Amino acid sequence: MALSPSEKMFNPFFTTKPARQGAGLGLSISYNIIVQQPRGEIKVETEEGQFTKFVISLPRSS
Repeated sequence: MALSPSEKMFNPFFTTKPARQGAGLGLSISYNIIVQQPRGEIKVETEEGQFTKFVISLPRSS
């Protein structure tokens, strides 16, 4: 079974744009900064052809 774009959107170099119109690194870098370093969370809600919503949660610093 093929993965949908939302299942691989955080992979480095993944893009839905035509060749030479984006490196596909934006969401991968964002994921690294938000989730892997400070233990935050990114939730994605999408309706194909309509919208994509990202909700970012970060832990409070002490």
